[in-house]
Amino acid sequence: MNGTRYSRQRELIYEAVKGSGQHPTAEMVYRWLKPANPSLSLGTVYRNLNLLTEEGRIVRMAFPVERYDADTSLHTHFRCDRCGGVFDLNIPYDHSLDQRALPLTEHRVVRHEVLFHGVCIHCGQAHDADARRSSGAAGHP
Repeated sequence: MNGTRYSRQRELIYEAVKGSGQHPTAEMVYRWLKPANPSLSLGTVYRNLNLLTEEGRIVRMAFPVERYDADTSLHTHFRCDRCGGVFDLNIPYDHSLDQRALPLTEHRVVRHEVLFHGVCIHCGQAHDADARRSSGAAGHP
């Protein structure tokens, strides 16, 4: 752990991120863990998420509200413009994009991030259901 002392709370926080299947915010992790860990503070969650990021065990994702990902492999994300949810996309990382960027800048390109935007399946289904209800209601007196 890069010289960092073992911490039960840090492991609980890591397991919460890893096992969530989501890209949670610090507040989400705190809400999930607080009921079973009454002494846990939001500050402790933030500090440990920062340590886990420094250790390379999770990745910080800079959205309007920071989210965290236990999958540290290079991969693509999708962000729902309605609910703000973040999802992994199974699209292989394109190393050639890094190479194509090199001659276009004086900066040293080491990796890139791809983020797709749109409406997630959950919000799309809810919108479709609302539309069906509205159109059905409109057709009846």
